[in-house]
Amino acid sequence: MSKKELSFKDGYELLKKNAALLEAQEEPDIDNLMKIVEESMSSYKACKSRVDAVQQDLNDTFKK
Repeated sequence: MSKKELSFKDGYELLKKNAALLEAQEEPDIDNLMKIVEESMSSYKACKSRVDAVQQDLNDTFKK
């Protein structure tokens, strides 16, 4: 079973939410830390992949 690819917008929103959650904690929530980190890494990779694809498309377009 494959997961639906995360859009840039959804991935970015998730990264912002997780960053705010971590910043707001007075004490680290160790029990949920790995879940937050894994979710954030997955979102980061999806966003980076999308940015790289757009950059490549732009490079290809302007080389013509």
